[in-house]
Amino acid sequence: MSGQQTYRVLMSAGETSGDMHASAVIRSLKQQLPAGLSLELAGIAGPMMQAEGCKAVRDMQELNVMGFGDVIKALPRIKSVEREICKFAEDFKPHIVVLTDFTSFHLGLGRKLRAQGYFVIHYIAPKLWAWGAKRITKLQQSQNRLACIFPFEEDWFGSRGIQATYVGNPSVYACRDGWSKDELKKRLGLSSETPLLALLPGSRPSELKRHVQLLADVFMALKAKKPTLAAVATLAPGVTKDALKPLTDVGVLLLERTEENYALRADAAVAVSGTATLELALWDTPTVLVYRTSAFSWFIGQRLVKGRCVGLANILLLGDALSGQGIVPELLQHDCTLEQIQAKILPLLDDHHDAADLQRQAFLKLRNMLGKSNPAEKLAQMCWQEMRK
Repeated sequence: MSGQQTYRVLMSAGETSGDMHASAVIRSLKQQLPAGLSLELAGIAGPMMQAEGCKAVRDMQELNVMGFGDVIKALPRIKSVEREICKFAEDFKPHIVVLTDFTSFHLGLGRKLRAQGYFVIHYIAPKLWAWGAKRITKLQQSQNRLACIFPFEEDWFGSRGIQATYVGNPSVYACRDGWSKDELKKRLGLSSETPLLALLPGSRPSELKRHVQLLADVFMALKAKKPTLAAVATLAPGVTKDALKPLTDVGVLLLERTEENYALRADAAVAVSGTATLELALWDTPTVLVYRTSAFSWFIGQRLVKGRCVGLANILLLGDALSGQGIVPELLQHDCTLEQIQAKILPLLDDHHDAADLQRQAFLKLRNMLGKSNPAEKLAQMCWQEMRK
């Protein structure tokens, strides 16, 4: 259309979850596109962003490195990506920049793009309230607006001079529907009376190495006490069946994370710390949180991470990220043993024990706290409001 105005958005994501969240934002931007206008998107893109029409100036996979040693080796490549994006921006002249999660890279990139005069939104606030509060100055310099996914973050970042807005939580939106507990069991070939335990050993190679065999041992020990118990593990994107072989070898069922209407509404769960524990709370599944890491990482983490709780549901329910004890039992490092996991999970599988009911009552409060907003829609609204000023 002759004379049609084009709005340009520069986007960036650095890992699979960011690619997924950013692609949802792209869909919402297109859905909200005002009549008579066109939209052009480009930047550091993963496959989901590219499928939604974002041109990959550099592919997200170039930034996807794990471990301190690998990061050091990849630094020249990472810096070249940053330089090329800044150079591309000079010609592209974006009306707005949206950087999704991936704080370690986006703090630097955001600062440089702001220095070039572009308006930068950082989507998914870094958890500086738990660790790295000294980086608040870098965050102040790297964005104009901060889109948060936890309600308390508005005040926390706002009191530190950052314009922060709670847009909703992606997990809440993703977990709003899906199979009921009975539908899940039927899909797995189980009767509705069969007690079902979900076992989530993480998705990163280091997490799988430390937790898969442990959770297999947990299932076998519990099975000896509750012979009718069944268990299911999630085959998350990027995780191979071979990585979960110790679980399948003892009879744990596998469920594809990508299946339509996926929901893990089991009777109880043992899950490695991460987003999965929040999802389980949203699905109303009583949970025991576990985590093991290397001695060195544990030593460093103890000095960086503030607070006694690491689980997102616990942190949110406490209303104070830095104090208190959570409703979901947390077994970390030396406490993460077969015996202690059994002791915490058995009451959750006992129909006559109130431990599971107490968690479910707390999870209802959590769902009410987080609301039902679609964060991608809210963020797209924020972008359009800013671009059309």
